[in-house]
Amino acid sequence: MSEKAFEPCGGLEEVTEEMKLAIAAPACLLIARRPMDYYERLRTILVYPDAYVVRDEWGMEDIRLGESWGTGSVVLAWSSVLAGDANPEDGLNVVLHEFAHQIDQEDGAADGVPEMEEPEDYGRWSSALMPAYEAFCERVAAGKKTVMDDYGAESPAEFFAVATETFFERAEAMKREEPEVQGELVRFYGMDPAEW
Repeated sequence: MSEKAFEPCGGLEEVTEEMKLAIAAPACLLIARRPMDYYERLRTILVYPDAYVVRDEWGMEDIRLGESWGTGSVVLAWSSVLAGDANPEDGLNVVLHEFAHQIDQEDGAADGVPEMEEPEDYGRWSSALMPAYEAFCERVAAGKKTVMDDYGAESPAEFFAVATETFFERAEAMKREEPEVQGELVRFYGMDPAEW
């Protein structure tokens, strides 16, 4: 909390200490047992009171609840942070999601393959997550319900972020439905929420 700047946006008057803590706690959970610098590239957390509107490069408006920029910022809608805290078992947590993107972006690419400790970890990660991602996309396209939010089918980067949310919020169900993904996330995060 003392190393990163928290900035109010969109009419939010201030980011209180309680708000900072509500954001920092789940963000720190992701790196609690990982031997790494803590969000080294991240400088600023921008907090809006509610969902906010952005324009894409074609001028189209898009409503967002959060986003992660590889340039050193995380953007969060405070109402979504509160919603994620209100139901810790729904698999939806904007803080876990956007900070998972920050971890993914540490190597400079948002590709669903975060920086690993050992070279051999990449092969195991790819062998587990790529087939799981493809199967997940097929299930979503077929309209089948899964333990993870359908948004994970957007890209491998979103699959990793959504898998992270599910790993921490719906651990037992993930262990049953996506055991390979869950096993890799246990290794990666150094903990198993299914045992909590």
